[in-house]
Amino acid sequence: MKLIGLSGSLIGSKTPVGVDAVLQFVKNNHPEIEVELIDLRDYKGIEFCDGRKLEDYNEDTQSVVQKLIDADFYVIGTPIYQSSLTGVLKNVFDLLPVQSIYNKVMGFLATGGTYQHYLVVENQLKPIAGFFRSYVAPSYVYLNSDHFDAENNIKDAEALSRLEKLAEELVFMQTQLKA
Repeated sequence: MKLIGLSGSLIGSKTPVGVDAVLQFVKNNHPEIEVELIDLRDYKGIEFCDGRKLEDYNEDTQSVVQKLIDADFYVIGTPIYQSSLTGVLKNVFDLLPVQSIYNKVMGFLATGGTYQHYLVVENQLKPIAGFFRSYVAPSYVYLNSDHFDAENNIKDAEALSRLEKLAEELVFMQTQLKA
């Protein structure tokens, strides 16, 4: 099984740190599961979705989309900008063929500067997963600036506990669905 962590931002480090924490919990507790982080900061050339066939997009776009298609399940993170997920993450969702993540498990985390935007997961990310007919882990994690130290490491023990719980829910759901 392969778990992809998708960090849906082109700037900042809190979101990829959170996504990678979930991946590391899975890697440490379930070494049989392959994990990979797709950090969109590493893909500056992702093109806007305009209805072309996947093979007509550039290499960065094809690479990200193909990795997501090939994965078995996901943890997806986004910073919250203007009370919404990032445009680049929405674009990645738009590039995915609907059937490519049908019946696959997704877990979500979001980061923000305040506590006010935690419902973006409920009001925007979960409906996107519903459109794709994906299974959504019941827990999600919202991290704000207070959960990080000056070097953007997660310092809050309770936040780390919630990230580990999300990791375990993802693995549990995926293994039960594939049993």
